[in-house]
Amino acid sequence: MTSLDNPLAIRHFQSLCDACQELTSREHTPSDLRLYADGYLHALRRSDLLDRQEQEKLEKLIERWILDPSSFIGPDGDINSLFFQKEVEW
Repeated sequence: MTSLDNPLAIRHFQSLCDACQELTSREHTPSDLRLYADGYLHALRRSDLLDRQEQEKLEKLIERWILDPSSFIGPDGDINSLFFQKEVEW
C-alpha cells in the first residue's frame, strides 16, 4: 500500500476520510463521495501545498480507500445499510 510520509498529506487524508464518513452517514452514494474527493483533491492540487509526489500518493490512496467497501462498514457490520440508493421523484 502506498503510504504517506508528509504530515500535511496525512492530515488532508484524515480530513477527507472524515468528510466522506460524514457524507456516508447522510446517505450519500459512493459516486457522491468520489465527486467530493475529486473536488477536494483538485483544490489541494491548485493550492500547491504538497509536492507533486505526495499529491500523487494522496490521490492514489484516496482512490483505493473510496473503492474499498470495508472503509465504510458501520458499527453493525452491515455495509448495505451505509450505501442506500435513494429513490428520486421527478
